[in-house]
Amino acid sequence: MKKTVHVVGAVMEREDRSILCALRSPDMTLPNLWEFPGGKIEAGETPEQSLKREIQEELGCEVSVGGQIKDVVYEYEAVIVHLLTYEANIVNGAPEAKEHAELKWVKREQLSDLTWAPADIPTIEALQKQGNMR
Repeated sequence: MKKTVHVVGAVMEREDRSILCALRSPDMTLPNLWEFPGGKIEAGETPEQSLKREIQEELGCEVSVGGQIKDVVYEYEAVIVHLLTYEANIVNGAPEAKEHAELKWVKREQLSDLTWAPADIPTIEALQKQGNMR
């Protein structure tokens, strides 16, 4: 039986409607695919607490967590990923790529131009249907 990994992702949108996208580095699993920054939910954490911790660790900035956007279960070859994505706003600092190969702000309409990790695609579709979340 495959292991299920519970993870969270942050959808951070600026005033110009661009969203922060993170490129997985060549030494990560699913190398060179784009994703929403975030990571594993640790034991005893709420998804929101986990997201704040992961963004601090991965990007070196603080976020406030808003509403949930999508709840996705995606079965990869080796693992099942249960991904919860949330709206998040930067409250302190500026994102820096500490673990990712690259960070890029991309307009909502252009998100599907990137090659995404499969578990992140339903969130892209939801964002594009939703239009402007502000």
